[in-house]
Amino acid sequence: MAKLRKQTLIKAFEHNFKLKMKELDLPFRNLDIYQQAFSHSSFINDFNMERLSHNERLEFLGDAVLELTVSRFLYEKYPDVPEGDLTKMRATIVCEPSLVIFANKINLNQLILLGKGEEKTGGRTRPSLIADAFEAFVGALYLDQGLEVVERFANAIIFPYVEDNALSGVVDFKTQLQEMAHQTLRSSVSYRMIKEDGPAHHRQFTSEVLLDNEAVASGVGRTKKESEQKAAEKALLQLSNKE
Repeated sequence: MAKLRKQTLIKAFEHNFKLKMKELDLPFRNLDIYQQAFSHSSFINDFNMERLSHNERLEFLGDAVLELTVSRFLYEKYPDVPEGDLTKMRATIVCEPSLVIFANKINLNQLILLGKGEEKTGGRTRPSLIADAFEAFVGALYLDQGLEVVERFANAIIFPYVEDNALSGVVDFKTQLQEMAHQTLRSSVSYRMIKEDGPAHHRQFTSEVLLDNEAVASGVGRTKKESEQKAAEKALLQLSNKE
């Protein structure tokens, strides 16, 4: 009975995985390594499979591959941002809440192979489990297809969020500017909206950032928050260049 259930689950995984890779427009060769990437330890334990055939080693590798891929992206996109700020930006992109957002965007949790108990207790929606599976998938993709395909995947799934400031806190220029102003410049930071225009369905906001009540940069965005982030980003670049 257990053997039949295992075969049924794996067959369903293989079918769904092939559909997912087609949807993502990603090539693959070694199906076994992706099965491992989505095999939670509870699944391995349920069927008394080889101890290290769960996804934790691939998760370890995927974490490093993601850090490298995101580091290169940030290094090239923000040539004037210093190392310390790049490190903070990377840390907030390669963190559990962000990884869960990326994984949920493509419904990656549907592929995870879980044991009966883990499935019943809501493991498929557990953030840490989803984030781990995302990292393991990246690790498998790297081993199977190389860094170029990983970068292609990241360009489609991860980086649009960063470029659009769509992830709360992922690239938080306001916080970075606040820290720089407080620690280095001993200045106060404030914002003011100076313009709002466009039709109701496509509003555009322009905000200024002020240091000690003196305007230093402005930014435009689809929301007030986004316009403030853009203004803070410009202010950071200006201050970094002065240094």
